Amino acid sequence: MLNAFTHDTATTLQSALPDLPLKQAEPRYLEEPRGKWTGLPTYVAAPRNTEDVATIVRFANTHRFGLQPFGGGTGLVGGQLTTKGPEPLILSLENMKAIRAIHPQENTLIAEAGVTLETIHAAAADINRLFPLTYGSKGTAQIGAGLAVNSGGLNVLRYGMARDLCLGIEAVLPNGDILHGLKRLKKDNTGYDLRHLLIGSEGTLGIITAAALKLSPRPAHTATAFLVVPSPTAALELLARTWDAAGEVISAFEILSGTGFQFLKDVFPDMRQPFATPPDWSVLVEIATSAGTDPQAILESVFADAFENGLVTDGLIASSGQQADDFWAVRETIPLANRIVGAIASHDISLPLSHLAEFIDTTHKQLHEIAPIRINCFGHLGDGNLHYNVYPPAGKDRKVYADIAAKISHLVHDNVVARGGSFSAEHGIGRLKTADLARYADPTKLATMRTIKAAFDPNGIMNPGAVIAAN
Repeated sequence: MLNAFTHDTATTLQSALPDLPLKQAEPRYLEEPRGKWTGLPTYVAAPRNTEDVATIVRFANTHRFGLQPFGGGTGLVGGQLTTKGPEPLILSLENMKAIRAIHPQENTLIAEAGVTLETIHAAAADINRLFPLTYGSKGTAQIGAGLAVNSGGLNVLRYGMARDLCLGIEAVLPNGDILHGLKRLKKDNTGYDLRHLLIGSEGTLGIITAAALKLSPRPAHTATAFLVVPSPTAALELLARTWDAAGEVISAFEILSGTGFQFLKDVFPDMRQPFATPPDWSVLVEIATSAGTDPQAILESVFADAFENGLVTDGLIASSGQQADDFWAVRETIPLANRIVGAIASHDISLPLSHLAEFIDTTHKQLHEIAPIRINCFGHLGDGNLHYNVYPPAGKDRKVYADIAAKISHLVHDNVVARGGSFSAEHGIGRLKTADLARYADPTKLATMRTIKAAFDPNGIMNPGAVIAAN
């Protein structure tokens, strides 16, 4: 049983670490982007170095209070706040924001956990390299949290998830020991790979304090296109043809539904949209190549072939960097418009590509039999990850449909799992999906996860209630 982190506990901790920034948590530490929950009022500590993190963790383990990791607050499944139980101490990595080293010859960079993605992008650009992990909240999202949830984003098709971009980590384990794993090696078969165990564990097994990150060559040329397709089936065929034409230089292949364009029109009427009439389905494609290869010519060839075969009915190939940025602004603003409209139920799912179109068709039909809802289905088609969100009819408040939200999510997730997919593609489990994990996970996997959690964190201090719900 955990204890609450109280004023008296704060006083004792402060005496042990006199220079530790420790204060009552401001609202920003207790809120999350979708406004679903509010965290318990408590204290926040913001250590400046790994040794102080270790001291705090040892103190928490001795005094038996929970630690709530916080890394920018951009998570969408409630992993960054605690809503019930004894008040934890929020452990923010925001002051650990140093880039410790850059190794251009090795294509590596070592960053502390509190460094934002945007800062890492700039540091990589300074040496003409690319760190490809990116998403809309890159200016706020911190790399430690991104690794903790194994975040995805817009470039997974080409470069992989966060774990694929990490060569080594430094972390503090639940007993306060420091794992010194900042190796910059691509080959290191020296026993269990604790790096990959901690990546994606959402702070339940330890606190990531720094990471050795893999950089890539910076593309010399980029081409971007918005193409109208008649259906998701056509979009998948277009993806296959683009792969044939471009190979591994496809950086992104996104699908957008007409509902998303309509939401943008309703919420941000002044935003420039690529098409005068929002198409039912479209794809946003980006190809990036090294010097000596013309991605514009590749896209033009793909466009012509797809148009001739009825896979594309209209489209635009960006003629400038600004137009390409405008295309991406549309894609990256859709999630903000979604939040303003207000979903009945949101879903971050992935499916094998061969089942994706049939899933969309079947699930759309089944949901419309439940209620007269709107569906905004969009996301990273190239890697099978859809954001499948359900909204009330225009002019209706989502609260009216609160009683069917669980039924909608069960239907969506049942359909996903039945097709060999995942109910959590890139956002993690957090506290939102602990019941889903218990419902859908392989029993052996879930039992093994509990065994690992008990072995690493026998006192249950690390992000209590996240990922694995208490028995």
